[in-house]
Amino acid sequence: MKRAFGVLPLFLSLMTAPGQGIAATGGAFQHSTPAVSGYDVVSYQNGEKPLRGNGNHVSVYEGETYLFINEDNRKAFERNPQKFAPAYGGFCAYGVAVGKKFVGDPDVWRVVDGRLYLNLDTRIQDTWEKDISGNIQKANNQWGEIRDSDPASL
Repeated sequence: MKRAFGVLPLFLSLMTAPGQGIAATGGAFQHSTPAVSGYDVVSYQNGEKPLRGNGNHVSVYEGETYLFINEDNRKAFERNPQKFAPAYGGFCAYGVAVGKKFVGDPDVWRVVDGRLYLNLDTRIQDTWEKDISGNIQKANNQWGEIRDSDPASL
């Protein structure tokens, strides 16, 4: 029985490798969900529509696991992750502008000045698009205040 306990830490350490089902964050273990619901963030800027990545091409940035459709996209991301990672950690751009953290829908997006912005839904995106530059400025100002906040507390 003691032998099994000695194997458990080794097993858990192997399971924390990037792209696996469990990720270590700040000493705690939690289930890993791919960033942007598994969409290849490079494909938002390189194609007509975003494409889902796969587990063969993976990168971890700021604690988030990103999936890519091919090795070229993974390498492009790793050369300049700030260019491709979604603004505000993938939260809804309009929500951040009003001091909230709503889940961003990867199918409701815009690339503005080379940066990917997600929104909660098309209705919210319509509101956001009435003043894109103003809403981005508001969100940039708010993000520093709410970045580390639990969404439920806002």
